[in-house]
Amino acid sequence: MFVTGKHLSRRTVLRGLGATVALPMLDAMVPARSLFAQTAAGKAADHTRLICIEQVHGAAGCSEWGASQYLWNPETVGRGFDLSTSSLSPLEPFRDYLTIVSNTDARMAEAQSPAEVGGDHFRSSAVMYTHAHPKLTEGSDVRVGTSLDQLYVQRFGKDTPIPSMQISIEPVDQSGGCAYGYACVYTDTISWSAPDTPLPMVRDPRVLFEQLFGVGGTPEQRAMQRATDRSILDMLLGQMEGLRRELGAGDRQRLDQYATNLREIEQRIQRIEARNTSGEERALPGAPAGVPDSWEEHVKVMFDLQLQAFISDTTRVFSFKFGRDGSGRVYPGSGVDTGFHNASHHGTTEARIREFAEVNKFHVSVLPYFLEKLKTTMEGEASLLDKTLIMYGSPMANGHVHNHRNCPFVMLGKGNGALEGGVHVTAPDNTPMANVMLTMMHRLGMDDVKSFGDSTGEFAL
Repeated sequence: MFVTGKHLSRRTVLRGLGATVALPMLDAMVPARSLFAQTAAGKAADHTRLICIEQVHGAAGCSEWGASQYLWNPETVGRGFDLSTSSLSPLEPFRDYLTIVSNTDARMAEAQSPAEVGGDHFRSSAVMYTHAHPKLTEGSDVRVGTSLDQLYVQRFGKDTPIPSMQISIEPVDQSGGCAYGYACVYTDTISWSAPDTPLPMVRDPRVLFEQLFGVGGTPEQRAMQRATDRSILDMLLGQMEGLRRELGAGDRQRLDQYATNLREIEQRIQRIEARNTSGEERALPGAPAGVPDSWEEHVKVMFDLQLQAFISDTTRVFSFKFGRDGSGRVYPGSGVDTGFHNASHHGTTEARIREFAEVNKFHVSVLPYFLEKLKTTMEGEASLLDKTLIMYGSPMANGHVHNHRNCPFVMLGKGNGALEGGVHVTAPDNTPMANVMLTMMHRLGMDDVKSFGDSTGEFAL
């Protein structure tokens, strides 16, 4: 290939019965004697990957006492910040990739009429990445705003097999009314392709795996494949061996590692399903068989699927909902045996605020697992962590009083130079979080976007 000048298309796939597997970036996809950055593959690789994560119920460090103890935002502004007292402390090894933004507001989640009072939990998620105020309705006439992830998709996500994926950890209802006059869809998704078009979120790792690596297969074909207890890669062995013979040693190693990773994830999902259908009592009765009872295990397998999707350029955009408002889930790994929602209603008791801070810390603690994998995965001359922007935060601040001022919000990764990292920036009072998101859209190449949600201008990062 290198001698003749022939090369593989970046969109080369392996196809089998009910399986279509895209390939990782290979040297054989770069035309001979061409500079990588000037090729179609090189230009595609330069597109920033975007992950928008929401956690619910705010943070202990957003209460008055918690803020005084620096339980979320560190004391020092600038580059010399100390995370030791913060729920963000698990991110210390990645501080060079961490941008902390404090004292911004999600005001569109606040009640704007007497009829909306008390409904904070049931409109907050809809605000997180739209920063628009949800219409009060339990019917199908929902309306909020187009979310940041989908604005990015509309500009940069159309040349991948799947423009974006929406995933969640908690169950979602997706129909009918929830409480305080709000449709459940406001609570159940953070991704809106239009103001009146919420996008459903995938909770089951099996479903996500099949959507990413079973494109083109029918449900019947995928069910038949699962019944054989074979890997999807078993159906592609002939094509894969034929391809390997045409590749150089480095590309063969990349292809083998990619196949190994896919098979390992598939086997993990199979083990989860076997455990959950064994008849043993489940911690999450009624959850799909592919959903682990462990929150941490669930998040990690979803992260691993995102990584493989990025490597194969199957999609570049994920929205990821870590929790659901009102959830009473207990997280044993946090060392706290109080349910999530109850823990967020900590009053002004110092011990209970610290307890909730441990829950926040536990949620943050899963991020380094993914960050390390992104950092050690190279694409061209840079790592995927250098090419990825991760937003993580909550549209609620102090969960005990359901307010939306000084919300927890951080960004991770370099976003292809959109962020320097290693800095804590604090905003003037009454600054919309939407200002930060508008600024990031500009840095991601959407310079012509004049406003976003309730933004009032750009934000100095």
